[in-house]
Formats: sequence, C-alpha cells, structure tokens
Amino acid sequence: MNQFHIAVLIGSLRRDSFNRKLADAMAKLAPSDVTFKQLSIGDLPLYNQDDDAHQADTVLRLKADIKAAQGLLFVTPEYNRSIPGVLKNAIDHASRPYGQSAWSGKPAGVLGVSVGAIGTALAQQHLRNILAYLNCPTLAQPEAFIQAKDNLFDEHGEIGAASKEFLQGWMDQYVAWVKKHSV
Repeated sequence: MNQFHIAVLIGSLRRDSFNRKLADAMAKLAPSDVTFKQLSIGDLPLYNQDDDAHQADTVLRLKADIKAAQGLLFVTPEYNRSIPGVLKNAIDHASRPYGQSAWSGKPAGVLGVSVGAIGTALAQQHLRNILAYLNCPTLAQPEAFIQAKDNLFDEHGEIGAASKEFLQGWMDQYVAWVKKHSV
C-alpha cells in the first residue's frame, strides 16, 4: 500500500489556535494510508530577496518538507480579510529563488475556521489566488468556510457530530484529489 504524506501549513502561531485544532481533528478523518506533518513556519526569518542565494537552515528545512510531501493542506485563519503574514512569509520563502519553488505541482486543499459568520472565506480566496500562481492544483469543491461554534470539536478534540458528515466528505474529496494529482 502506498503512503501519502501531507505537509500541513497552519496560518496561526497561537498555541490554542482554532485552526491548529481543526488541522489535528481533520487528520483523524483521513484513511490510514495518509499521514500529516505540521510544518513549522514561526521560526522563519522575514523574507528578503537578498537572502535567496544563502537561504537559512529553517527555510531549507521547510522546502525539503514540502518537496517530500505528496500533498499540501493549508489551514488558516483570516486576518484583516486575508491570510496571516506568517503564512505569506512561508509561501514566499518556499517559492524562491525564482525557478526553484518547492510548491510547483503539489496538490493542495484549503480550510480555515474563524469566529466570524463567513469563516475564512476571504483568506481562502486570497490563498487560492496565490496557489494558482505557484502551480498548486487546489481542490475547488467542496469549499469549507467554518465558523467556530460550540460543539465544532468534541471533548476529545475530534470533529463534533454536527459537522462530522460535512468535514468527512471534505476529507474524502481532498484525499481523492491528492491521489489523483500527486507528483
């Protein structure tokens, strides 16, 4: 049986982030031939093109983890109607220097949870635009604009009963997407 390794990028550094909880819970919905690795992005220096010729060890680690994965999962909050700066910084680092992007061809899925009524809809749209430019085929449907409400997670940190069917369907579609498009 082939194993599919998914690199997970969480757009929040907060220890008790709803998006980190969502990433953890979503991984439990995947079949046994899919594993998830949350990548560290909080230790990356701010992107500076002057550093492209000598990328920091943390940047090289990020790029190696992305290249080793068969798919990408972005789980991001929405900050000021877009993606958080820490996520954009990671995306920029792994796409450089020009012509040496770690992202190209990696199938992606985009999720996010927020206390707002529209979830992370605008952040997800901005992220999808970036991923299109980076040549990451991104799952279009179903979209998942998740509002953080009581019972989204159960007492064990798993997806609660009211959201489980929908999010299991999302995960099933995402896994099929990765298997179809993995390079």
